[in-house]
Amino acid sequence: MFENLSLLSLQQYWWFLVSLIGALFVFITFVQGGQTLLYTIAKDEKQRDVLVASLGRKWELSFTSLVMFGGALFAAFPLFYSVSFGGAYYVWMAILFCFIIQAVSYEYRKKPDNLFGSRMYETFLFINGSIGIILIGIAVGTLFTGGNFIKNDMNLSAWTLPTYGLEAVLNPFNVALGLTLFFLARVQAELYFINNIAESQIINNTKVQLFKDAIMFVGFFVTVVVMLLFMSGFAYDGAKIYIVEYKFLANFLANPILLVLFLLGTLLVLYAIFIALFKQSTKGIWFSGVGTVLVVLSIFCLLGFNNTTIYPSLSDFASSLTIENSSGSHYTLSAMSYVSLGVPFVLGYIYLVWKSMDKEKITSDEVQSDSHHY
Repeated sequence: MFENLSLLSLQQYWWFLVSLIGALFVFITFVQGGQTLLYTIAKDEKQRDVLVASLGRKWELSFTSLVMFGGALFAAFPLFYSVSFGGAYYVWMAILFCFIIQAVSYEYRKKPDNLFGSRMYETFLFINGSIGIILIGIAVGTLFTGGNFIKNDMNLSAWTLPTYGLEAVLNPFNVALGLTLFFLARVQAELYFINNIAESQIINNTKVQLFKDAIMFVGFFVTVVVMLLFMSGFAYDGAKIYIVEYKFLANFLANPILLVLFLLGTLLVLYAIFIALFKQSTKGIWFSGVGTVLVVLSIFCLLGFNNTTIYPSLSDFASSLTIENSSGSHYTLSAMSYVSLGVPFVLGYIYLVWKSMDKEKITSDEVQSDSHHY
């Protein structure tokens, strides 16, 4: 079946899968968002234990989905992986460090006689949820704004600045995207807490904070969308790379289904916030989750289709990467495509496990009676 598809069709299929995994990761970053709220929503240690216990049941999913995202890129688009992860070295190492301290924190936060005490590990969780997520947004932003790299005919690449990716923090679009992801993660965490926790004081505090974070999220989201629609992008025609004004607006118009997914996803996220604040609904996380996946999926797909570069080079236009010049071979992509057919079963398993864990809402009594809580 897959071996009969053209190489371009396989490249587009795998970019769609990578985009979907990336979108699912952004949804699951509600874990990171919740980690930044431990001293905002919770008013004492007992309430913080409830929040950490709620997040602790899901934290592995965010780490795993990030690894899956990187693994899919490595397998399907190895040149993109090597240029980005190898060139923008400092940025990705900082992100990796933020996720390592997250794993350590959940493991040792409540261990008896731990060296640093709970407060230090809670600080690590905050770093993971704030700096880690903002840096991921900045790194993703470079797919639109470009990176400072060059590659030769042998596909050997080199970064042209000694900051190795850290210069991306000076680009307004990248920073705005990072802050958008940060406040989205907080909003989704608040919707998740409303759905997952049965403590009235925590829920009341959560709704107050949700209103504040929703305003910040909408402000940065609108800023990113306006900048995206009016910015120039990089297109290609064979080996020729050139700049096109309003490239991403043109991509939306050329692919109406992406525009529909984007608008639908945006409405679902706003609807989730509305019903949580004004309709006393606990189901907002599911509308927000679906909406987030649709929005992020559509934005990633703007890069992989309509002859758009997926990683522009600011140092040498000819070095820019596309899904066509950075992918694996036809044999590799077709073989991996059969493996990808198992993804729905994995997602189904995750859903069943999630449903089993969340059968009953978390209470402070349950957390305090569990000697092995996070």
